[in-house]
Amino acid sequence: MRTLYKLCEIQIKNIPAKKQLIDKLYNMKLANYIQGKWVEGSGNGVPLYNAITGEQIAEADTTGIDFKAVLEYGRATGGNALRKMTFHERALMLKKLALHLTEKKELFYKLSAATGATRGDSWIDIEGGIGNLFVYASKGRRELPNERFFTEGKPENISKKGTFLGHHICVPLEGVAIHINAFNFPCWGMLEKIAVNFLAGMPTVVKPATVTSYLTQLMVKEIIASGILPAGALQLICGSAGDMLNHLNCQDVVTFTGSASTGKKLKSTPAILENSVRFNMEADSLNCSILGTDAEPGSEIFNLFIKEVVREMTVKAGQKCTAIRRTIVPDRLTEAVIDALKKRLSGVLLGDPAVEGVKMGPLVAKEQVKEVRDKVMQLEKVCQPVYGSLDDFTVTGADKKKGAFFSPLLLYCKDGLKNSAPHEIEAFGPVSTVMGYKDIHDAITLAKMGKGSLTGSIFTENDNTAAELVMGVAAYHGRLAVINSRCAAESTGHGSPLPHLVHGGPGRAGGGEEMGGIRGIFHYMQRTAIQGHPTTLTRITDVYQPGAEQKEDVIHPFRKYFDELTIGDTLVTAKRTVTETDIVNFANISGDNFYAHMDVTSLEGSLFKSRVAHGYFILSAAAGLFVDAKKGPVLANYGLEECRFVKPVYVGATIGVRLTVKEKTAKEKREGEIPQGIVKWVVDVYDETGETVALATILTIVAKKN
Repeated sequence: MRTLYKLCEIQIKNIPAKKQLIDKLYNMKLANYIQGKWVEGSGNGVPLYNAITGEQIAEADTTGIDFKAVLEYGRATGGNALRKMTFHERALMLKKLALHLTEKKELFYKLSAATGATRGDSWIDIEGGIGNLFVYASKGRRELPNERFFTEGKPENISKKGTFLGHHICVPLEGVAIHINAFNFPCWGMLEKIAVNFLAGMPTVVKPATVTSYLTQLMVKEIIASGILPAGALQLICGSAGDMLNHLNCQDVVTFTGSASTGKKLKSTPAILENSVRFNMEADSLNCSILGTDAEPGSEIFNLFIKEVVREMTVKAGQKCTAIRRTIVPDRLTEAVIDALKKRLSGVLLGDPAVEGVKMGPLVAKEQVKEVRDKVMQLEKVCQPVYGSLDDFTVTGADKKKGAFFSPLLLYCKDGLKNSAPHEIEAFGPVSTVMGYKDIHDAITLAKMGKGSLTGSIFTENDNTAAELVMGVAAYHGRLAVINSRCAAESTGHGSPLPHLVHGGPGRAGGGEEMGGIRGIFHYMQRTAIQGHPTTLTRITDVYQPGAEQKEDVIHPFRKYFDELTIGDTLVTAKRTVTETDIVNFANISGDNFYAHMDVTSLEGSLFKSRVAHGYFILSAAAGLFVDAKKGPVLANYGLEECRFVKPVYVGATIGVRLTVKEKTAKEKREGEIPQGIVKWVVDVYDETGETVALATILTIVAKKN
């Protein structure tokens, strides 16, 4: 059977095609990718429609699929393959995938149009999703070790003599991540999640919302065809998830994006409750944007606010889980805000995104039109419509009776503190409600009446106002964007989740959390406390633990290549005595004339009993003791990761150094670059009593032998 993929090829290559051929190509049954092959359902599929024309374009069906076998295949085949890879290998895999999808992006743009998306809407979904892959590819190599697991935090000394330590490691869960995604971002919704679970070392089954699953399927086809992922790492379900959740075990993870009611139903699945399956829910929420009391009509901050509210109403036709549903403004500005919003909304042309000048497309499906319409009618019982109409609107370049078109609607709630409807009923479309507040306390109260939001934004030039609002509403929000004229040009805006920051929110927003930089991978890993002798824990973690065995060699460690160094290799240096001349000379060179180093008459009542050496002199003197001066495998000093000055060093003290290999990370080989890795060293500076006076971790770039 021909595929949507072939249809897109025909469109891109401008090959003439008769309408009957296109109809045939459109009316296909989407195949599911399971157990390493493409499989069509054996029943009657759910029809999928073009949001603009109303024409059927595909069918989705999962009838006959053995979901238990799907999960078992993912765990055994995909899981085993990913867990054998290091974080850096997984990160490079993500980079290759991102580059591949970037080359194919126009293919996705073509099909994305059928969802009703404008080019800008599709950019968020397609290139925004690919951007997540790039970010995690970079973070994985820069912030994670070249290991299959992660050693978290610092060791805990839980014994008197230091022979019994505690630490934490994070290892990949041995199950499958099931991603149940929403209809509004068929590409981004998948990519932002798989970027994290792949980096963590966990396979996935993606279950996109049925109504736009044809676009997700096209992207998965390209991913599978690339051959970049190991077998079993990614499976795709287009249609019902059947009884899949009944076969989950304690190693699986479920993420859900969609309505709170559906999320709660899924979360209560007996297998999820019985097996304590991790369940992350990102539910649609009644996000708000607050205009500060310092704003004036026509001011820059006022105009920025108006622009952002309209953008959030119309991007993706308001079908974003982060869209501004509640527009909270000072009472004295409600009329001016409504007038400004109406004026800007009147310039938004609704219609077929393929037509020049059209700025907003249809909703994703007619079912969505009905749902949004019903919610608006409920809101209108307590809110006054001030712009737009449920029926009387114009569509450019398309038939509004056939497509899923819906006019932007602006409502006004006279007393948001007394009416709960705008804080409880969400119309998931181009709809927002304006409500006024008397003072900052009222604004905070209104924001919190949403009972938990994914995101909120604050528009003010007054940093004191911003601080008060943030502290007042932060507990009810997953993310807050504070916008003023100083950051607006580079701001990502109210509604753009970023892979670097957490996405999720409390209460109504689902109580979940995803992305957030490296912290996101830990949702797919098990944190395990380990206890034992420092030498044993060093072997387990590949990170030197305080008190572990130190191995001395006649060969200076700076004469060894990266491949030859082992964790625990130690150099015990010669010693030197600190003199008053050392202190004076260092002060002259550095310009650091702090009284404790230079003025013995001012020491009374201080922490010091006599002239003390500069901490940075001690560190510099330590380097002089442990550095091997000859040219060799050590290519450069890469930096100082941590440093503490533990004990004062006075004139006459004698110091020595124990330099120990703490951790090794191989670097990716780049063209024209010497093969190399990063070595972390523990620098333990001690005095004549044997006590540590300074402790630091330095990093060096060391060449590989092979």
